Amino acid sequence: MTVYHKNTIYIIGDAKSSQKNPITLRFNQFFIGIVIDQDSGRIVDADCSATIMLTVRFVRSLFIGRLMEDPEILVDLRQRYFGSSQKALIVAFGDALKKYRLYKSENALSK
Repeated sequence: MTVYHKNTIYIIGDAKSSQKNPITLRFNQFFIGIVIDQDSGRIVDADCSATIMLTVRFVRSLFIGRLMEDPEILVDLRQRYFGSSQKALIVAFGDALKKYRLYKSENALSK
């Protein structure tokens, strides 16, 4: 069991995947979960609703260790991930990024 530091937050992003995608048949949507260090914005862990474990491992490798707001993440998703859920992954990450930015703005106001 992985235990995350108290200084981490968990954000999930979701998107619709195509009707013919096995992910849609299994989960109805595509999800990406991201654990982020609050101070640095660095991604500590990631997971997604893929049907093949190799996909999960590859997606994790695209995220872990990077800053959440690194624009190169989207470049890598477009240039390196060619699964049938590429568009859904990009949209789900965008949803997670939007939630992260909202969290940051709300947290900055409370300080």
